Amino acid sequence: MPKASEIKKHAAIEYNGRVMIVRDIERSVPQGRAGGSLYRMRMYDVVNNGKVDETFKAEEMLKLADLTRRPAMFSYVDGEEYVFMDEEDYTPYHLNKEAISEQVLFINEDTKGLSVVVVEGSPVSIDLPSSVELVIEETSPSIKGASASARTKPATLTTGLIVQVPEHISTGDKIKINTTEVKFMGRAES
Repeated sequence: MPKASEIKKHAAIEYNGRVMIVRDIERSVPQGRAGGSLYRMRMYDVVNNGKVDETFKAEEMLKLADLTRRPAMFSYVDGEEYVFMDEEDYTPYHLNKEAISEQVLFINEDTKGLSVVVVEGSPVSIDLPSSVELVIEETSPSIKGASASARTKPATLTTGLIVQVPEHISTGDKIKINTTEVKFMGRAES
């Protein structure tokens, strides 16, 4: 059983007899407390998608839920659902657009290394690879000779995600993005 301080985003934990997916974690260190960090977690129930905000002490023990991660690939959009196909047994997994709204910004039909998180037979979330390659749809024109500069500019990718890129990057370039930090990592190798 991990401590609250060891829980990461998108982890599934058992809380009050329900399986919850952790969507956001904020760490705070209140003044005057003897060494105690607090972790405020925004969690969603995997069954009814109900939201719960709870604060845990760093040393508090939490129980991970019984879940499996299945390698999958993005297949298509069906109304308000994204459909992913299991890469091993071709099972389709339907996930509500709202439940994975943050992750969808990193996904296109070429995205490799995705996993669908399955709890008690139901798909509840997706795990992204550590980095993805996406194409820049729109950014201000590149500046010649700006490659040595540390200045950046916003770039809108084909999925709608906006990231800061160096000034020498231009529209149409395929770039690599860190999915955890939502940061530009470099040009993608073609």
